[in-house]
Amino acid sequence: MSTTTELLKGAAELFPDEVVTSAHVRHLDLPSGAGRFALITLDNGFDHTKPTTFGPASLANLDAAIDQVEKEAAAGEIVGVGVTGKPFIFAVGADLKGVELLKEYEHALAIGKGGHEVFKRLSGLAVPTFAYYNGAAMGGGVEVGLHCAYRTVSKALPAFSLPEVFLGLVPGWGGCALLPNLIGADKAVSVIIENSLNQNKQLKGEQVFELGIADAIFEGADFLEQSLIWTAQVLKGDVEVERPVVDRGEAWDQAVARGRSVADSKVHGAAPAAYRALDIIAAAKNGDLQQGFDAEDVALADLIMGGELRAGIYAFNLVQKRGKRPAGAPDKNLARPVTKVGVVGAGLMASQLALLFLRRLEVPVVLTDIDQERVDKGVGYVHAEIEKLLGKGRINQDKANRLKALVTGVLDKAEGFADADFIIEAVFEEIGVKQQVFAEVEAVAPAHAILATNTSSLSVTEMASKLKNPERVVGFHFFNPVAILPLLEIVRGEATDDASLATAFAVAKKLKKTAVLVKDAPAFVVNRILTRFMGEIQNVIDEGTPVEVAEKAVEPLGLPMSPLVLLELVGPAIGLHVSETLNKAFPERFTVSPNLAAVVKAGKRGFYVYTAENGFKPELDPEVAALLKQGDSVLTEEQVRDRVLDAVAQEIGLMLDEGVVAEAQDIDLCLITGAGWPFHLGGVTPYLDREGVSERVNGKRFLAQGLASVPA
Repeated sequence: MSTTTELLKGAAELFPDEVVTSAHVRHLDLPSGAGRFALITLDNGFDHTKPTTFGPASLANLDAAIDQVEKEAAAGEIVGVGVTGKPFIFAVGADLKGVELLKEYEHALAIGKGGHEVFKRLSGLAVPTFAYYNGAAMGGGVEVGLHCAYRTVSKALPAFSLPEVFLGLVPGWGGCALLPNLIGADKAVSVIIENSLNQNKQLKGEQVFELGIADAIFEGADFLEQSLIWTAQVLKGDVEVERPVVDRGEAWDQAVARGRSVADSKVHGAAPAAYRALDIIAAAKNGDLQQGFDAEDVALADLIMGGELRAGIYAFNLVQKRGKRPAGAPDKNLARPVTKVGVVGAGLMASQLALLFLRRLEVPVVLTDIDQERVDKGVGYVHAEIEKLLGKGRINQDKANRLKALVTGVLDKAEGFADADFIIEAVFEEIGVKQQVFAEVEAVAPAHAILATNTSSLSVTEMASKLKNPERVVGFHFFNPVAILPLLEIVRGEATDDASLATAFAVAKKLKKTAVLVKDAPAFVVNRILTRFMGEIQNVIDEGTPVEVAEKAVEPLGLPMSPLVLLELVGPAIGLHVSETLNKAFPERFTVSPNLAAVVKAGKRGFYVYTAENGFKPELDPEVAALLKQGDSVLTEEQVRDRVLDAVAQEIGLMLDEGVVAEAQDIDLCLITGAGWPFHLGGVTPYLDREGVSERVNGKRFLAQGLASVPA
């Protein structure tokens, strides 16, 4: 029994529930008399909704297929070997469910070594090898192709990436060593580091070809047929594949340095994966692939046994699974059809909502406001955005015309909403204004219509309290920018009935949003946590800690932006308003900063200014500095960080006790999809558990050991 077989057999015993991928070998005669060819097809027996992955038994199957073609190649029975996937899927990498189960370093090391040992055999065959990227290819799926001599890609391929760094890993089956040696270090850094840290950006087939990862590109309809014709031409010498010489000089070092800058800007040194990947890319400059593979094995094992990867997998599962099956949502069969949408308001937020409903539901959408000029401006915004989509080729002229015809604006709510099924308000954040709006809407809307509010912090129950039918009012809180952030907090008021709630969830699904059921509690989830987080930063500044110290204190979390830059994005006035709302609800924990109030009163857009002289980096605005009145209590970065994290852990503990959401997992899902908190934190509760903050503050972990952490 070979070492590889022993490794894979041992790993398979640890992972009995693996969805096993077969590696079918079939033979065919290539066109133009090029010879007999062996084609390996990777297939797990399911349709494209369950992508093909590599667990230990799957790797063993590929190993056995290579055994067969190796013998045939050595005997001169075949002229080449190809690898392709089932319809729409090439392969999407390692089976992460198995990685979650690993408890021992040696087992983690075996996963890396096992993958390398199998994949390397493709490059060692006595005949040329070809990978045909026919569909989605990620991680190990990309890497198995990199071990082949030649690659083709389908124009229809929708997603191609090495997403490991995004999850807290490195491309560990050859990606870090092979890709820079194929396309150069700079392009490899873009794929491995930059794309991963840009919310796991995917490449399309055309981009894979343009980067030089694939040697040829063909239409999706007859992709395999064309790939085999091309293969025959290569084998006969009619087509010669030329690749540019890789620059192994200063350009390589500059690429790695650029990668470190990208990593610093995204994770601020908080997560190790990007830096480990860059170390391997840097070492791969000498072209010694085996040295690179060995380094990948060690990095993979170290990271598998670390907290960031476990948090990353947990976060991935939250988004992919829990996000698609919201906890506590009523039976979907209770949902009522929505054939027309009304939007109260025609400002920027309302116009963004109108555009989203229009694009996703493709039903009539009507906006109302207090004067014709505002209504016209709102409809005009939607029309302009549709024109942009048309200009980018995202929609055709017919669809653009149809969408434009579906959006209208009126002043009279009775005219606009008499036949609407779902009416959402996006007016000024003041309870009296919203109650008045709902009273006016209820008077003219059909009895079955859902009345939704986009409030960010006000009580849905109070908003509905003066209506005849409060059971049809539901919170429907989007995050800005509406088109980008996936989260939708769906808030159940005390009177909201199941049919209204089910309809809200059904609409959210059609909008392609991640819906989380939230209790009607002040500021719901994201704004409550962020306000406590930002409030503690503001408190230490008010007490005397310099602004730059307070800001730098939370850099080790690797958040997408610093607290005061986030405040600028949200708007100081909105931040102040939410802190005032929460101060009324929980005065013992939420403060209203006099300095923030002074900044808002002065009409400042934030704490910072950006100048060309300083490279447009944030600098404390001298006018804001003059407004600040600080005490004399100066804390260190570590003291600030402890205070902030303790406050967040306390608030989450209280929210869970209050039943604001079903479980800690929903808190994390909200922070990932609504505030862009990174996967390596797992949202936040895995990080608080890992750093001991949860137990320090609440006396217990948020999550059981083994969930977002290495099993005990």
